[in-house]
Amino acid sequence: MTKHFLTILDLTRDEAFAMVRRADEMKRAGQRLDLLRGKTMVLVFEKASTRTRLSFEVAVRHLGGSTIFMTDRESQLGRSEPLKDTARVISRYADGLIVRTFGQEKLEELVRYASVPVVNALSDQFHPCQVMSDCLTMYERTPDLASLKVAWVGDGNNMAHSFINAAALFGFELRLACPRGFEPDEAVVKRAKGLGARLTLCDDPALAVKDADYVNTDVWASMGQEHEFDDRLRKFGAFQVSEELLALAKPTCKVMHCLPAHRGEELTEAVLEGPASIVWDQAENRLHMQKAILEWIYS
Repeated sequence: MTKHFLTILDLTRDEAFAMVRRADEMKRAGQRLDLLRGKTMVLVFEKASTRTRLSFEVAVRHLGGSTIFMTDRESQLGRSEPLKDTARVISRYADGLIVRTFGQEKLEELVRYASVPVVNALSDQFHPCQVMSDCLTMYERTPDLASLKVAWVGDGNNMAHSFINAAALFGFELRLACPRGFEPDEAVVKRAKGLGARLTLCDDPALAVKDADYVNTDVWASMGQEHEFDDRLRKFGAFQVSEELLALAKPTCKVMHCLPAHRGEELTEAVLEGPASIVWDQAENRLHMQKAILEWIYS
């Protein structure tokens, strides 16, 4: 049966923990395998990328495979050919699709018509590979993930949705502070709570951050939302992760950001470059987690 990875909830709890442990093992051992020898992965990116593209391309090479990178300008994705036709054709040429796109529905259509694995490298609704990497970054410091208090400050976006899903599987307490009108999708929250996720939603960053072990944030306007920037700047002003806000968390609290960061907006320069910041470890861990995800799919 073909495995796909569109959201973190495509994993069982046991698979999620095993994936984090395996990524940690691969990182410690500097492990390279022949798992993908002779296989070609097609990276189809409708959104620009630095970390996602590089980490996946290097991960595939570390596993012995090769990659082809395509954008919508270089393929029929940006033209009139139905997505289902593209999925079926690529399936005849390659061994997997790694897709960075806008709508989650595009990924779901690819899964319906592709005969090879499909990996969600980012959509407007979910960013599962990034958040699994973030869970690895927390696991390296505090292996008992269920004991953690994790705060999310900012937009209830794809990152927030994937953290909500992660809370359902890993058991950490997640408190999300989002401006009114920018809360996470109710269906995502409802499903996670049904799986036992410990979630608190509010519009008060101080409440979310109080006694937190980890504080997460993201840009206030993601790709495709640039036209909303001025409005968001006004509404998100009180949600900046500053040294004053961070002082409400535990003294050992670490700050996370998926990058790229807009210094002086969602967090201050002092926080990003300060001793609490672990964003560069997060960025590195994309590589190790991508390898673990691909191993889960192809083993």
